Formats: sequence, C-alpha cells, structure tokens
Amino acid sequence: LRGSSVLQQTPAYIKAQTNKMAMLSCEAKISLSNMRIYWLRQRQAPSSDSHHEFLALWDSTKGTVHGEEVEQEKIAVFRDASRFILNLTSVKPEDSGIYFCMIIGSPELTFGKGTQLSVVDFLPTTAQPTKKSTPKKRVCRLPRPATQKGPLCSPITLGLLVAGVLVLLVSLGVAIHLYCRRRRARLRFIKQPQGEGISGILVPRCLHGNYSNTATLQKLLSPWILKT
Repeated sequence: LRGSSVLQQTPAYIKAQTNKMAMLSCEAKISLSNMRIYWLRQRQAPSSDSHHEFLALWDSTKGTVHGEEVEQEKIAVFRDASRFILNLTSVKPEDSGIYFCMIIGSPELTFGKGTQLSVVDFLPTTAQPTKKSTPKKRVCRLPRPATQKGPLCSPITLGLLVAGVLVLLVSLGVAIHLYCRRRRARLRFIKQPQGEGISGILVPRCLHGNYSNTATLQKLLSPWILKT
C-alpha cells in the first residue's frame, strides 16, 4: 500500500549540499510489539523499470541493520518515540533520489509517500564562493630624461659666440661715437659767429651775396640747419 497514512514522511522534498548531512523522518501511526522500519531508495523516477534499493532497517533489539553494498559509515537509523529518522552524512550527487520508509505486514507491504532528496553543490541560500581578484601592483615609473638632440656646445663654440657678440657691440659703439662726432661738428659749423642770423641761426657770409632775401635763405637751409 503505497502512500498509506500509516507511515507519514516529512518533508516531501529536501535539498542538501554536497558533503553535508541530510535527515529524513518517518512517523508510524500504529504500534507494533516488534516493529521494523525499512528504508529504501529509488534512484530514478517511479516506473515499471525502477527498483527500490534497500539501505537499512531499524530493529527494536538490534538497532541499525545495513543492507549489502551500502556505505555503513554514511547511513544510520535511530528512533525518537514514534519517529524513525534516516541520517545520511557526506552526501554526494549520486545519493539523489526518492527515499521511502516501509513496514512489512502480513501479507502486505506498507510504504510512506516518500521524500525526494536532491544533492547540489550550492544551495540557493548559500553564496557561491567568488574568486578573489588580486589587485595589480602599481609600478611607479620614473620619467625618462629628455634626450638632447643635435651636437653639444663645446667651450670653443661658446667662446666664438661670445667673441662675435663682443665684436658686434664694439662696432655698434664705434658707429654711435662717429655719428655723435659728426653731429657735433655740424652744429659747431652752423653756430659759428661769422655771418648774419636767420631767425636766431647764423648763416655764412658767402651766402649773403647771392641770397639777400632772408626768407629765401631760410627755406634753402631748412633741411640742413638745426633750429634752436
């Protein structure tokens, strides 16, 4: 009798993380003097080809009795009043399936409704480990010195440049000196006491004979004389 109310399994569905523990419960609603609770596993969905794998049973005198080819250190059954608990440790993905508790009557077999166990690597509430990104080391690069293009200035080249500048300065000074001497000579010639004045400027006597008109002389000499 599958799904009988005599055996109540909780929960109906359970999800466990790899290498963790899973606990399945089966509560018996009847009382027998010598009760045995069997735990079976069906690895694939129920069908005509599926079969039940016997894992272990609980006996009132012997305690936990394991089935053949079962890892005994991973499976244990214990009783808590009317509840019979199947304890699975270090579960793997291949442990996924539907687990049934069962009792053997005369002549029927009574099954619980089953508990589906799914073993996953990460539970929805478990944050997946993230790879820590190692920060890149910052490398401080020193600025490269600017490379000087062209030939370097040697002491001889600098000396020639300085000599050229001095020659230019001397030449400029000589030219200014000659210009000043020439200007002073012209002024002395114009301001000599010989001759008669035109608007306060003295004119040589040689010009008086040909240009007796003062206005004509002033107009003629205006480009060369310096007004005071």
